[in-house]
Amino acid sequence: MIPNQPVVTALHDGRRRVVAAADAAAQLLGLRPGMALAHAAAVVSGLTVMAAEPEADAAALCRLAAWCRRYTPLAAPDSPDGLWLDITGSAHLFGGEAALAGGLAARLGRDGLMASAAVADTPGAAHAAARYAPGVLPAGEHLALCGPLPIAALRLPPDTVAMLRRLGFDRVADLDRVPRAGLVRRFGPMVTLRLDQLAGRVREPIVPLLPVDALQHRVTFMEPLLTADALSQAITHLVTPLCGQMERAGQGARRLDLLFERVDGATQAVRIGTARPSRDARHLARLLDEHLEKIDPGLGIEAMRLVIPLAEPLHWQQDGDALTELAADISALVDRLSNRLGAERVYRMAPVESDVPERSLRRVPALALPGGTWSGPHPAPLRLLDPPCLVEALALLPDQPPAAFIWRRRRHVIRRADGPERIYGEWWRRDGEVSAVRVYFRVEDADGNRFWLFRQGDGVDPATGGLRWFLHGIF
Repeated sequence: MIPNQPVVTALHDGRRRVVAAADAAAQLLGLRPGMALAHAAAVVSGLTVMAAEPEADAAALCRLAAWCRRYTPLAAPDSPDGLWLDITGSAHLFGGEAALAGGLAARLGRDGLMASAAVADTPGAAHAAARYAPGVLPAGEHLALCGPLPIAALRLPPDTVAMLRRLGFDRVADLDRVPRAGLVRRFGPMVTLRLDQLAGRVREPIVPLLPVDALQHRVTFMEPLLTADALSQAITHLVTPLCGQMERAGQGARRLDLLFERVDGATQAVRIGTARPSRDARHLARLLDEHLEKIDPGLGIEAMRLVIPLAEPLHWQQDGDALTELAADISALVDRLSNRLGAERVYRMAPVESDVPERSLRRVPALALPGGTWSGPHPAPLRLLDPPCLVEALALLPDQPPAAFIWRRRRHVIRRADGPERIYGEWWRRDGEVSAVRVYFRVEDADGNRFWLFRQGDGVDPATGGLRWFLHGIF
């Protein structure tokens, strides 16, 4: 295939062949899906035509939707070239709606897929914006912002769009101002349905794509559930049989998705994770119960489905071992804190081989077993300031501690001090640290407060530092 040569795929539409898809080079020359292939070949000489494979494209779109479940449990394909993602309740895990949409499009772009994304209050508005005005539509303004978009954004058949344009309708707002009765008589209910779906007057449910091989269990209710107590009892009935299946399979859950199917067709989801594999029904049910306040039952929940998209091997453990029981208790606590505060906010510190204090530690998962120990002749304070705070201090050079220092407009008179302790720069990291020296002192002021101060430079050679003082820690 010649580089930058326009390429299209073709399929049969009745008795003629039409363009199914066109690459960027072909679109720049005016070729569009739905165009007759004979017309496209007349417009672009030497056009490369490949046979379209709709079934393979649909399968690839389903695989891509399954991959997108890492962002939300409510992901589904939107044939032929789109994806639905209901990110309600999960956007904050990725830095917000704009960060999630931009990060997803960028990641797909790095994999060679051209993608544009939009976030809106309704699926119809998100579909229109993603194709004509990508970005995040402010809440409550989706109808006004989608009004200037072309009527092709309403997901109408091409012949309907062509007929509306011949009648003078170019924008979504033009159709929304027309009496409904005339539109229905002329074009049927589809035009008004798409308008109402975009505006949110008619709910458009998204049927999520569920993992085929994942353990799952679904229950339906004779009467819709409305109260948190009823939903909590239903969660117990869902978790218990799944834990039995995991026990027989020798597995434990690492991620669980709970889907609430409402009477009006909408689906809401809750996702939880565990720090280590678990099949403790009581523990998992408690984690799910803590998220019930995020669920709006509407007119009632008619069915619930619990899916375990991620499970790992979990072998039997002997009861009565004190260390095992302690680890289980810590694991349960970590799970509750992680699902309530966010997994990135629950961690422990591990030592790193470095004499520079701020480099001597790193964050690791809360249940990780960090190796090594912090070494050094003198203990550092548990609370380090990041970055160190610049203070004003008075001291004799080169090795005397400060007599006083000013921090946050308050003067601290030093009564006791221990030091100096010299820490040299790590020259193998940066050229600027070849000669750098820090001189640390542990000091105590007149009120009994203890601080960790350092001075840049050894007080003799100007190349070692600028002799400024910093507060680095508080004991």
